[in-house]
Amino acid sequence: MSEKEENILFHAERLFAENGFNGTSTREIAAAAHVNISMLSYYFGSKDNLLEKIFEFRMKERLDYAYQVLESKEGNSFEKLILIVDRYIERVDQHRNFHRIFQRELLTQKNEQTLGYLRENKKMFLQMYERLIEGGCESGIFTKKPHPALLQSTVAGTLFNSISSLTLYKEYYGGDDTFDDQYITQLKDHIKNILTYLLGYEQVS
Repeated sequence: MSEKEENILFHAERLFAENGFNGTSTREIAAAAHVNISMLSYYFGSKDNLLEKIFEFRMKERLDYAYQVLESKEGNSFEKLILIVDRYIERVDQHRNFHRIFQRELLTQKNEQTLGYLRENKKMFLQMYERLIEGGCESGIFTKKPHPALLQSTVAGTLFNSISSLTLYKEYYGGDDTFDDQYITQLKDHIKNILTYLLGYEQVS
């Protein structure tokens, strides 16, 4: 993807998150990206295609990293799972605009193409969870075998609720500039503890 395409994509992502898909015009996207509308049409064709491209771009980032970890010869099944989940947490935190759009699309279910990306993404991660759980059980480091779908739902539900409530928690606890980073670190530890319990992880010395 060229710099011009990324520039348009990232400004569209921000505007879709702030104003909603229907509340954002192609003219507003072009103005924010400092390009003319014809360039937006040239690269993406339509506003719907632009939304789909955002999903494709963000989900490919996440999947590429996860597969890289999965295929690595370093680390056991639990260590690989934690690397994948930690990266997931970081990406949701760093790209909150996208995940606001993500959540909105899940609720409205209006765009079949983006829903298709969501379904395929979820299926691929389910396969990864299945593979890691099986590997951990076979190697003897997992003493429990939770359903992969429930494990995925536990991680995603905890993560999205925690991130969406971060601003409220920061205000409630009077957090300073360090609050967000400390909160994300504690969230990673919290989810790691949950996974340790659910999988019955026993580190082999």
